[in-house]
Amino acid sequence: MKGRLLIGWMTVAMIVAGMPSCLISYKFNGASIDYTKTQSISISDFPNNAALVNPNLSNALSEGIRDLYSRQTRLQILHRGGDMELEGEIVDYNLTPMAITADNMSAETKLTMVIKVRFTNNKAPEESFEKTYNAYQTFDSSRLLTDVQDELCTAMITELAESIYNDTVAKW
Repeated sequence: MKGRLLIGWMTVAMIVAGMPSCLISYKFNGASIDYTKTQSISISDFPNNAALVNPNLSNALSEGIRDLYSRQTRLQILHRGGDMELEGEIVDYNLTPMAITADNMSAETKLTMVIKVRFTNNKAPEESFEKTYNAYQTFDSSRLLTDVQDELCTAMITELAESIYNDTVAKW
């Protein structure tokens, strides 16, 4: 009886030991990329063509998008000639007064950024698109834009980069 029990436990141990080669891997970055076909993405600089110009915005947006793809995928990031291509421009960057108070003063101001994106998938042309994205942040009107601009732009760039990422490689 003890011999059978020992053989049973040894069999279970051998099955469990062999399981790591059969494990299913889950990734939480959402990317659905066939790396056997697609190895690179070119991300061009996004020039600022908006009427209100933040001199750091173009570089911050371009680098923010590149950084997300670099962290979330195994794609080689290029400036030109990738299997997938991402390009665009900042088309609007503006301030809008919000939440008007009883004395006709603005209590909040909304900062909005609008970008136009062209995505080309050279390996699957049917997935290519052109789309406009926008993001906004509000801040207390008693504060100066120069005091909050960097923080607000960082939040908007993160939101825009994630939306672009989701539409291009995550397919959400």
